[in-house]
Amino acid sequence: MIALRIIAFAVGAFLVVRAVASAVRVFVLPRASNEPIARFVFINVRRLFDAFTPPSKPYAFRDRVLAYLAPVSLLLLPVVWLSLVLIGYTAIFWALGVDSWSDALRISGSSLLTLGFAPGAGIVEDLAAFSEAGIGLLLLALLISYLPTMYASFSRRELAVNLLEVRADSPPSAVAMLQRFHRLGTMDQLHGQFLVWETWFADIEETHTSLGALPFFRSPQRDHSWVNAAAAIMDCAALYTSLIDAPRDVQTDLTIRAGYLALRRICEFLRLPYTPNPGPDTPCSISREDFEIACDEIAAYGIAIRADRDAAWKAFRGWRINYDETVIALARVTMAPPARWNGRPWEVIEPVHPARTRNG
Repeated sequence: MIALRIIAFAVGAFLVVRAVASAVRVFVLPRASNEPIARFVFINVRRLFDAFTPPSKPYAFRDRVLAYLAPVSLLLLPVVWLSLVLIGYTAIFWALGVDSWSDALRISGSSLLTLGFAPGAGIVEDLAAFSEAGIGLLLLALLISYLPTMYASFSRRELAVNLLEVRADSPPSAVAMLQRFHRLGTMDQLHGQFLVWETWFADIEETHTSLGALPFFRSPQRDHSWVNAAAAIMDCAALYTSLIDAPRDVQTDLTIRAGYLALRRICEFLRLPYTPNPGPDTPCSISREDFEIACDEIAAYGIAIRADRDAAWKAFRGWRINYDETVIALARVTMAPPARWNGRPWEVIEPVHPARTRNG
């Protein structure tokens, strides 16, 4: 019996420590941490939501239902952690000498929820009850303090996404953005836009890897998506630097690089496959025909483009393959609305070719 109680104490202590460590990694640690318990909760909640939103359902219905995915998953996390603490302390109280498992469970639940209706039988049990009550309050406090930080990051992200509709339509299009800036006679102001979005990419790289639920929070507007916004800005910068007959702007290169680095790190955090070092032979979801159509639309609008379209296509493709797979993978996992060059329905998007993560 003594051996069983020792084992029960060890298992209970492990469960409690594991729950607290999981909460710290999710809520406190200021860096990307693919926490197993949180990942388990999100994956299984996503499977449940997917069962109610099959591809046969209209996009509007699926978008409306999946808007609850991240909030529900986030609120279930403390429930899972508190359940682990409850079970862990039940085993600890039994190991400390409580006669039955039912009594141990009652003391554990009373302590965790600070109800106080089932006091311990001695000083050791009382100390354990105090520690359990403190852990329960700590987990709830972490969640309460976590939510404002996450929603502040969400608001910053969505402010830029909403402003992009003014400049690039909705869903956003790189071609539409170039046409609008040309019509307004403000092509020189694209430099400032690319500078703003370079900062935006740095922000989402940090927030969408340290706040694990954030990538799955859907935009308030059904046709908005942070993935589509990121793709449109990088496509606009790639078209500007490769196709538009204008003085070279180094900021376009910096914005594209900031963008694909951010998306790659978010994909690594979500364990989505991509090719870390794409080469000239890496397939691209954008065909030469797609590029030619965009060229004709831009030229028809009166925007001066380079005469050598072969060189322009080669340059554009060289930029696009750096973020092509990551955009498609993120659009699929977040169910982004269809958009130009990212516009196939998300449920039929497949990886361009077998790829591997940075870690193999």
